[in-house]
Amino acid sequence: MSRVVVVGAGLAGLSAACHLRGAGHEVTVLETEATVGGRAAWIEDAGFTFETGPTVLTMPSLVDDALAAVGSRLADRLQVRRLDPAYRSCFADGSELRTRSAHADMRTEIERFSGPADAAAFDGFVDWLTQLHDVEMPNFIDRNLDSVLDLVSRPAAAARLLRLGGFGRLGPAVARRFADERLHRAFTFQALYAGIAPSKALAIYAVITYMDSIAGVYFPVGGISRVPQVMADALVDAGATVRTSSTVTAVVRGDGGAVTGVLLGDGELVPADAVVCTRDLPLAYRDLLPDLRAPRRVRRARYAPSAVVWHLGVRGAPRPGTEHHNIHFGHEWEGAFDALIDRRELMPDPSRLVSVPSLTEPGLAPQGCTSLYVLEPVPHLDGRIDWDRERAPMKERLLEFLDAEGYPTDVVVEHMDTPADWAARGLAAGTPFALAHTFGQTGPFRPHNIDRRAPGLVFAGSATTPGVGVPMVLVSGRLAAERVEQHLRTGA
Repeated sequence: MSRVVVVGAGLAGLSAACHLRGAGHEVTVLETEATVGGRAAWIEDAGFTFETGPTVLTMPSLVDDALAAVGSRLADRLQVRRLDPAYRSCFADGSELRTRSAHADMRTEIERFSGPADAAAFDGFVDWLTQLHDVEMPNFIDRNLDSVLDLVSRPAAAARLLRLGGFGRLGPAVARRFADERLHRAFTFQALYAGIAPSKALAIYAVITYMDSIAGVYFPVGGISRVPQVMADALVDAGATVRTSSTVTAVVRGDGGAVTGVLLGDGELVPADAVVCTRDLPLAYRDLLPDLRAPRRVRRARYAPSAVVWHLGVRGAPRPGTEHHNIHFGHEWEGAFDALIDRRELMPDPSRLVSVPSLTEPGLAPQGCTSLYVLEPVPHLDGRIDWDRERAPMKERLLEFLDAEGYPTDVVVEHMDTPADWAARGLAAGTPFALAHTFGQTGPFRPHNIDRRAPGLVFAGSATTPGVGVPMVLVSGRLAAERVEQHLRTGA
């Protein structure tokens, strides 16, 4: 039985720990904070519960896969509901589109919204998304890729992806299928999760649209922060150790650079035959591996835009028709992305997400009150915005927006996170979305999850393979476990 230390009890670290414990290793998870969850954490204040990280859960089967590795099942530990609709999309002309969970219901919704031609086109669109997912997931996402040669090691899959137009652009690919420009937005906004404008994103990132709009959006009872809690519980039940309030200050290495353990802030040395590190990559090298210069891909990384997230506990209820997740699209589209990504300025006419989890689970707010989560995309810290000065004006603009859209604004308690706050929590460039999924930071071009100068050290999380988002970091944990297994077998 080998000893493996996992640094960080976020979703990536817990996924890695589950797969490693399931393989029979002695696993210790070390988390700086007093609770598990990493970015998927929560705040309790004045009777309100706020999710401070992701609010959209897709592909819960990946959580189930991790739990299965330690002999558990998601259904036995947590009730997870599929949201229908997944989203309410609100457009500047006053129209609304609801993303329905059943194919027939969504087809009917599109016919009501855009007419019979676009409704008929939806059938082919779903088929295209499904084929993209089916070829990408096993061949290019759920797989460690070390070089470009790995892309062509499965030529049939690569050829199929090429025939599907996966290396074209997402925006034009969707525009060719639907006449209504509003549908283009509803089915491509997901590219922003990957840090790129829909018009410039590779069509392979339609897999995110598949996860959102076809596979479905889910809500765990208690919130997404319950997911890491039940994963940690399952690990402990399986004999692993999960230690909170334990800050790792260094990865200790011996002969040939191989890892021998980690050092904690109180001076304790925790020995290990392998270490999985989930710290944001640039900060992992800076803080835990100061004698190793970060690889060029890390030093020259291009970061995704950040976001301002405002949590509000308010008195009153939203207007009828409000859903759990509500996307409010501005008039601007291409110009807004040019400002956000190219010029690194605030979007002139921003699109925003408003989640109202207390609609689905009233216990997240006191009686007669509502819990709101408001997100506006903003530039990361390489932009020119002084967030000490911008925080108050941002609150004023968001409050005006909420009032205009029929959300209650009698504020009881509020918490705002800006790029400066994300940076203070250890997120490079002040963005929770890590490295943008440009072509040069996709697949084998993304920073690798191993550094051959430090045998036995493996990285997991959104800055490494396969990328950003809850499904991807869960996969990254499994891929990290696979790397550890390879190292323990071969020493490589």
